[in-house]
Amino acid sequence: MSDRFKNFGNTLQSPPSGGAPITPDDGQNLPMATRALNVATAGDVAVTTVDGDMLTLYIAAGSAFPIRAIKVFSTGTTATGIIGLW
Repeated sequence: MSDRFKNFGNTLQSPPSGGAPITPDDGQNLPMATRALNVATAGDVAVTTVDGDMLTLYIAAGSAFPIRAIKVFSTGTTATGIIGLW
C-alpha cells in the first residue's frame, strides 16, 4: 500500500499514526506518550500529562480526546477499553 503522506512531518495537528490498548496501572508509565486517548465505554480517566500534571478527565466513548499522557492510573479511572494513540 502506498502512503502519500510518508514524507510529511508528524506534528500534533496531524492524525495519529499508531496506537495500542492501555491497561491502567498506578505504578507504570506508558511506553510512549500519547497524542490522544480513545475509550470504548465513557468514564473518568486519571492521567499524568507530559508536563507532570495529574488530572482526571471525563472522556466520551468513541472520540479521540487529545491529551499528551505518560501514565493512566487504575485508581480513579472508570472508563474501559482505553486505547492510546500516537
